[in-house]
Amino acid sequence: MRAQFVLSEIGVGLRRNLTMTFAVVVSVALSLALFGGSLLMSDQVNTMKGYWYDKVNVSIFLCNKSDAENDPNCAKGAVTEDQKKVILADLKKMEVVDRVTHESQDDAYKHYKEQFGDSPLASSLTPDQMQESYRIKLKKPEQYQVIASAFNGRDGVQSVQDQKGILDNLFGLLNGMNWAARAIMALMLVVALMLIVNTVRVSAFSRRRETGIMRLVGASGFYIQAPFIMEAAVAGLIGGTVACGFLVIARYFIIDHGLALSQKLNLINFIGWDAVLTKLPLILATSLLMPALAAFFALRKYLKV
Repeated sequence: MRAQFVLSEIGVGLRRNLTMTFAVVVSVALSLALFGGSLLMSDQVNTMKGYWYDKVNVSIFLCNKSDAENDPNCAKGAVTEDQKKVILADLKKMEVVDRVTHESQDDAYKHYKEQFGDSPLASSLTPDQMQESYRIKLKKPEQYQVIASAFNGRDGVQSVQDQKGILDNLFGLLNGMNWAARAIMALMLVVALMLIVNTVRVSAFSRRRETGIMRLVGASGFYIQAPFIMEAAVAGLIGGTVACGFLVIARYFIIDHGLALSQKLNLINFIGWDAVLTKLPLILATSLLMPALAAFFALRKYLKV
């Protein structure tokens, strides 16, 4: 096959159906940008899970005098020194526990003032109104129920709270947004495939005279189909390149510069450039193969030889 002939046919086809070619490029770019974005979103959620689940604590809040008057869980009165010693000893015996930290009422008051010092409520609180607690670092965060079942309802224990539950709600929301992006991506991919098929059909119909002559002179099916397949592949590759540009620009301006979320949200461990760069070859390969395969199957009906 002469490469010059194929390349010239590709150029003719792309120029002849310029509007539809542009639509293919845009739809492929948007769908693959969403595809890459959803992959990066999954990486970001997994990175955040690994970072935050390693830091979450289970907190055992102990009854104080105020709880003894108002909370049914503390009906037997404020926690005693003996009860605290028993709770601490039982915690240290449990295999699921990695580390136990005690927070006194003074410590709790100090931390509250640091975080909510500007709140009107802060000025009316006193240290004796704060709750003592044990902060437990688990070897595996999902083993929270072991602590909850062992200490909920004990004398001197007001409640057992798991920070992982708050994070689960956050990650559930992020995963929901990710699946929504994937659904939109799938819809855009269907639109892109339909545009590719229609573009190839229009191109094949407009050049039916040339392809008919090529069939008469004995040209092979692949020789006839190759320009059309490559037209679709080139348009898709352009769209894939644009999608890669979108992802790189988004990472640069949203996380590093512009919005600079990496500087404003220090508590979030953002994915690095390596995660972005590893997705680009996959996007380019998809942008090349997807249109080529769509064109190949579309041409089987219209260019039988």
